[in-house]
Amino acid sequence: MGAARPRLLSLDVLRGLAVAGMIVVTSPGDWNQTYGPLQHAAWHGWTLTDLIFPTFLFAVGLALGLSFPRVMQTRADRTAAWRTVARRVVLLIALGLALELIYTGLRTLGAPGVGPGDLAHLRLPGVLQRIGLCYGLVAALILATGGDADSRSVRIRPGVVLAAVVAILMAYAALMLTVPVPGFGPGQLDPEGNLAAWIDRAVFTPDHLWPLGSVEWGGPVVYDPEGLLSTLPACVNVCAGVLTAWVWTREGARSLLKVALVGAGLMLLGGTLDPLCPINKRLWTSSFALLSSGASALIFVAVTLLLRGEVAHRLSWPLRVLGANAIVAFVLSILFGYVRDVPIIAAESGPVGFRAWSNALTVGLIGDPKLASLAVALAALVAIVLIVWPLHRRGWHLRL
Repeated sequence: MGAARPRLLSLDVLRGLAVAGMIVVTSPGDWNQTYGPLQHAAWHGWTLTDLIFPTFLFAVGLALGLSFPRVMQTRADRTAAWRTVARRVVLLIALGLALELIYTGLRTLGAPGVGPGDLAHLRLPGVLQRIGLCYGLVAALILATGGDADSRSVRIRPGVVLAAVVAILMAYAALMLTVPVPGFGPGQLDPEGNLAAWIDRAVFTPDHLWPLGSVEWGGPVVYDPEGLLSTLPACVNVCAGVLTAWVWTREGARSLLKVALVGAGLMLLGGTLDPLCPINKRLWTSSFALLSSGASALIFVAVTLLLRGEVAHRLSWPLRVLGANAIVAFVLSILFGYVRDVPIIAAESGPVGFRAWSNALTVGLIGDPKLASLAVALAALVAIVLIVWPLHRRGWHLRL
């Protein structure tokens, strides 16, 4: 924790928007009663929900690009910068694994869930793990290539970052489309036969992958959407944020048109490549990385423009609260989701969790099951904003 320093308002709102989206999508009253835009694409294709995580990664890159020059001015020793990056990566990965351990513990208390729910089936990849790895890889790229002659200061080299983006996208597409997978052959982009899934099964074993990563419900687990190989193209979204920050620090608001045009171009390019390299969030295909990076850039521009209005500025305070303590809000939402499924409320059919109880109550009041399910998710969002708000009011922002 520390006192707040001047912050880019649109960054906090963008980050808060992504966290709010994560909370709403992962906190429905009934998983079987959700609106289409609040669901991930079944496989190929994309929905608005599929843009939430990439937008958060874009915000990670934006924050990295804005903070690194300042950090290098106050910490001339590059070794200190490497230590800071390593510490954050380790803490994010450890926090992600800790959440999985808590989930496993609650399963032993009777909380419902998917999969066996024991240590032998502890999921190793995850959202926070991917955030940590993407942050670490991109930060390492900047540190390793941005040194001046004295090797004690660092500046972002946009040409190097852009070259890394192109190399990652081309290499990942080539690997996924041409490398033969044992038992399946080359170019298979189905859940089981793709190269990324095969690597994850070999490295982690199916027992430690996402319990919903099966071809059909209840079938054997074959993939994880936050796996190892697909983390590389996810770094592209972080790089997009870094490049946006680089332009912003030099041109300020004058860069918005440029960012918007590039964003629209990336979305168009991603859509154009779809027939050759299908847009797929779970595989984080190169076309998806392009499309989602472009969408995030456009969202950043829209948020920045909207915040110029007094009304929008005032109405954005819940998003600012979430964005200023994004990791805290995300972790709270996960823990809240775990706890409210523990069956501690007596019902006619037997003990139920707070989620099921509140959803049944809301359905009785509203009538529409999908709207009731959304209302429960929005209530969870409001609760988390209210919990985090005192931290924001005091200027306390958790930095891992």
